[in-house]
Amino acid sequence: MLKYKIALHRSEEGFSVSVPGLPGCWSQGVTEQEAIENIRAAIREYLAVVNDQLQGEDVREIEVAV
Repeated sequence: MLKYKIALHRSEEGFSVSVPGLPGCWSQGVTEQEAIENIRAAIREYLAVVNDQLQGEDVREIEVAV
C-alpha cells in the first residue's frame, strides 16, 4: 500500500484533485468522495504506464528518509 499526498480544490463543477508527486496526474468529481475515488484510479493508471515504460530497463529501488 502506497500513500500519496493529494491537492483537493473545490470548483464550480465539484472538486478537482491532483497528485503533486506525480506530474500530470489529476482527476475530478462532483463530490469530494467521488474525486478521491477517481484520483485513486488515476494513480493506479499512472503507475501502470510508468511500469510499462520501464520494461527492459535496469531498474533499482532506493529508500529516502524524509
